Amino acid sequence: MVAAPVVAAGITAGVLLGTPALRPGHPAAAPTVAVGYAAVVRADLTNTVQVSGSLGYAGSYTIVNQAQGTAYTALPAAGAIIRRGQQLYAVDGSPVTLFYGATPEWRPLSVGVAPGRDVAQLDRNLIALGYGAGLTVSDSFTDATAYAVELWQTARGLPVTGTVPLGQVAYAGALRVTGVTPVPGSPPQAGANVLTATSQVPVVVADVPVSQEYLVKAGDAVTVTLPDGVTTTPGIITSVASVASASSSGGGSSGGAAAAPSSGAGSGSGSGSGSGSGQDTVQITVRLVNPDAAGRLDQAPVTVNIVSAQARDVLAAPISALVALAGGGYAVEVSQGGAVHLVAVRTGLFSQTLVQVSGAGLTVGTRVEVPSS
Repeated sequence: MVAAPVVAAGITAGVLLGTPALRPGHPAAAPTVAVGYAAVVRADLTNTVQVSGSLGYAGSYTIVNQAQGTAYTALPAAGAIIRRGQQLYAVDGSPVTLFYGATPEWRPLSVGVAPGRDVAQLDRNLIALGYGAGLTVSDSFTDATAYAVELWQTARGLPVTGTVPLGQVAYAGALRVTGVTPVPGSPPQAGANVLTATSQVPVVVADVPVSQEYLVKAGDAVTVTLPDGVTTTPGIITSVASVASASSSGGGSSGGAAAAPSSGAGSGSGSGSGSGSGQDTVQITVRLVNPDAAGRLDQAPVTVNIVSAQARDVLAAPISALVALAGGGYAVEVSQGGAVHLVAVRTGLFSQTLVQVSGAGLTVGTRVEVPSS
């Protein structure tokens, strides 16, 4: 990547970007190579820093068993997706159902129990599952709550009691099972871990060198290159760690990496690799704007592309069109009316094959001389 502060060293910048070297010359210089012509364009130019990351899933859950019985008779498989109202596992043939909520189940619920947040949590789930007609969310277990429980138990084929015994439900969010502790037939124990899980929300975790921490903050837009190395998808940085850690993984050095030519007309993007071996890093978390882009990938390597410099709606010419003048500065050779003449330019952001330029008479469509491929 060539960031804006390097632009003044024009010849060096051209080499770092992997483009044809700038052609030394002066007003009387004649071309020494075969030439062609390219048009000046108006474009958005972008340079990016690339850091390695890993695609996984947000959140971490542990489901603890509270059901009494002789044996686990059904257990989920790793990778299973379980949502509200679905069976997590079964003890002695009776299902333990997933309800959404942050308060763990800790007591049986029935008419007459002391008010509590766990009752309101139960109400919200019964309503969300369609059994709460006439039910209002409250901390008190009312007759309406008992009736809604009976409707749910009837639909699930459970004993219809209007009460929720300890162990009949478990509270978490929508789960993606990552591990199962017991085996079918093993005896259930109250308080024992049954399974571990994550949410279904794909996220990317990446390490950014401390020297480039200034480039990232929560809410920033980034792009993520998926494991195929070609497909990109937009993302949003959701968090930046406040504490740095020592990096133990290798990587490219920051800045100065050759950039691949851009395939998009009228735009450009430079790039550089981010993390390097032995550098202190801060961890960022990125949410994918389109979660479906992740498919079912887990712990897959990805690349996070972070904008390091940007120039919007500027005139741009191919970097190879620049002529380094003997007296300093740069020019482009403009073809006009069958004649070619030098026009001095001021350069701005270098971005892959394009460079921001301004100069007398330069407009969109101006033809400038470039080495012929």
